[in-house]
Amino acid sequence: MSEKRKDKNGRVLKEGESQRRDLIYQYRYTDIRGKRQTVYAPTLQALRQKEQEIQDRINDGIDYDAGQITVIELLEKYISLKMGVRYNTQVNYQFVLTLVRKEDFGYRKISTVKVSDAKQWFAKLQRDGKGYSSITCVRGVLKPAFQMAYEEDAIRKNPFMFKLSDVVVNDTVPRVALTEEQTEIWMDFIRTDKTYSKYYDEFVVLLETGMRVSEFCGLTKSDLDFVNRRIRVDHQLIRDSTGRYYVEATKTTSGCRFLPMTDRVYQSLKKMLERRPKAKKEMIVDGYSYFIMLDKNGNPKIALHIENEMRWAMKKYKKLYPDNPLPHITPHVLRHTFCTSYANAGMDIKNLQYLMGHSDAGVTLNVYTHANYAHAAAQLLSISELSRKSDLKREGYEDNIPTKRVLKA
Repeated sequence: MSEKRKDKNGRVLKEGESQRRDLIYQYRYTDIRGKRQTVYAPTLQALRQKEQEIQDRINDGIDYDAGQITVIELLEKYISLKMGVRYNTQVNYQFVLTLVRKEDFGYRKISTVKVSDAKQWFAKLQRDGKGYSSITCVRGVLKPAFQMAYEEDAIRKNPFMFKLSDVVVNDTVPRVALTEEQTEIWMDFIRTDKTYSKYYDEFVVLLETGMRVSEFCGLTKSDLDFVNRRIRVDHQLIRDSTGRYYVEATKTTSGCRFLPMTDRVYQSLKKMLERRPKAKKEMIVDGYSYFIMLDKNGNPKIALHIENEMRWAMKKYKKLYPDNPLPHITPHVLRHTFCTSYANAGMDIKNLQYLMGHSDAGVTLNVYTHANYAHAAAQLLSISELSRKSDLKREGYEDNIPTKRVLKA
């Protein structure tokens, strides 16, 4: 029986361990690619700590390849590879990870999850009170995470490749655009109210440009071209949960655009700059400064400020006019209203897509515009009348008088 290797202090060394003449400890091992590697440490304790870390990494790789990691561990692995994502995406990842950590499903080995298991879990989430949009959010992260595992042969099939609406009920409240009458009522209330009239110009700009509220908050004085009456939109202002401000690119590359100033927008922006409080020190955020809207502390306004303005104003309106209710109004509702109004007015869809900053005209058509009976009926009658006149002309009749046809000589 061969004698076990020992160090200078007489301690028995494990396989792969040795002590050099200079008393430095070393450990030789074979990595997952089959290559021999060596690590060094001044003490045996430090060396064995490195050995444990190496073994953990090797085991992690083996467990992943065999599909033996949990759903939570797969999510953590997937999210760790997503570098440089937007703040909102990071928040979304953390929301999903927190939710899954609270569920027994999160502790399942990924190799044991079947399609039926995934469907049953989503159905459970809805029974537990989770909304369709939240479940969609969860699936939006789990599906690509499992796809990564499938493409790396860690599992035999992605269990999330199914139509979500076949499993859970879509209880999402449809986005609502204000009618012309509702818009007039709301804006008149804001304009004449002693408390909220100071926000009137902000609401005018949102309503008549269709900007995303974060784009609006990101506007600086240099983005406003009063000579040519246009607004440059190429970034948005965000404040994260720690209170840190930063500037981010627009939601899509198509979000970079110029928006024309209507007369009302022109006047409102002028008034906003005139009333803008003088900051003791202008905040510079990622190279941008002189934001056109400031809060009471002299810091740039963010989306939450404007959302709260509308929420408080809405609360007061409901109290004063309980018999004349309005839909719940948010900055995004004004964006919907802008898009729907111009679509109903007959604006070319590609031009409307540009103004909205959408990368796909389908989003403009299917998500943001809302048909209603009045506009549909008016357009039908208009087209019908044009068609009738065309038929009469083809038959040799003139229709100068609606109730009487005159045969051409």
